[in-house]
Amino acid sequence: MHDRGIPVFIALLPVLAVIVVVLAIDRTFSLRRELSRGFSLAQFASVLLVFAAGASLLATYVVEYHPALFLELPRNRPETYKRIMVLYPLMSVVVQELVYRTFFFHRYGLLFARAWWLAILLNGILFGIGHVVIGTPLAVYGTMVTGVLFAWRYVATRSFWAVALEHTLWGGLVFTVGLGRYFFTGVGILSWR
Repeated sequence: MHDRGIPVFIALLPVLAVIVVVLAIDRTFSLRRELSRGFSLAQFASVLLVFAAGASLLATYVVEYHPALFLELPRNRPETYKRIMVLYPLMSVVVQELVYRTFFFHRYGLLFARAWWLAILLNGILFGIGHVVIGTPLAVYGTMVTGVLFAWRYVATRSFWAVALEHTLWGGLVFTVGLGRYFFTGVGILSWR
């Protein structure tokens, strides 16, 4: 898909459609209930603390090892950067969180009984593998790590919104600090090559 210039969020739409149908016919699932679960101030603080620590490390890494990339997109293509910051949460994060966290844990979470750590690890691995279409090892391994974080957050909070917020922050960071070229296939919106 990467070579054909199909943005990943477009490729995800058929997957989302199938999952929405499966969830819609599942009498034990309620989208209204899923979307009505908020998260506490302490959980919000936890999201921000983990993000602040990770953001510092990631920004330092880019400055140290890839200084030419640091802030490349916001500095050189501010309009594209703004579009990504607005569209990424709506077109990518929402879809991915419905697929990888909501669907996965609703459908398969009980199979792991008390071994939630195994469900979290498997979810992170699947999330990374799902990013193989981007075509870079960094995207696969980076999303495996954040996938474990997002899965843990979902299990800890049972909140779609907490995970969507955390996912949005990390995605925005990747595009801001200069690693977006390794995580993005939206050729129609932006091309780094």
